[in-house]
Amino acid sequence: MEQQIAHMALVVADYDEAIAFYTQKLHFRLIEDTQLSDTKRWVMVAPPGNSTTSLLLAKAATPEQQTRIGNQTGGRVFLFLYTDDFWRDHARMNANGIRFVRPPSEEEYGIVAVFEDLYGNLWDLIQPIQK
Repeated sequence: MEQQIAHMALVVADYDEAIAFYTQKLHFRLIEDTQLSDTKRWVMVAPPGNSTTSLLLAKAATPEQQTRIGNQTGGRVFLFLYTDDFWRDHARMNANGIRFVRPPSEEEYGIVAVFEDLYGNLWDLIQPIQK
C-alpha cells in the first residue's frame, strides 16, 4: 500500500489576501483556484520545486472557524517548510517583510528559524542536514 498526504487545510480570513501572501511573499505556486459556490472556492498553493503536498486555503465559514484563523495549533509551530538553501530563502523572506519570531539557529537536524504567516500561524523554515 502506498499513501501520502495530498493537501492540508489552512483556515484563512480571505481567499485573495491569502493567495497574495503565499504567492508574492513566500513565492508559492497557485495550483488551483476554482469557484465552487457564491462563497466557497477550492484554492490550493504549494511551495516551489517538487512538492507533493499542497495547502488548501479554506475560508472560515462560521464564527467557530474564524476563531481558528492564525492559531490552528494552539501556538505551536504548525507547518515545516524545507529548503535547499536556508540563507537564500531567509534573506528573501526578510526582504519580503516576513516576520521571524525566532532567529536562525543550528540544530542537530539542520538550520531552522520560526516565522509567522499573514495570520500568525507559526512555521519552521528548515534546511535539513544532508545525511
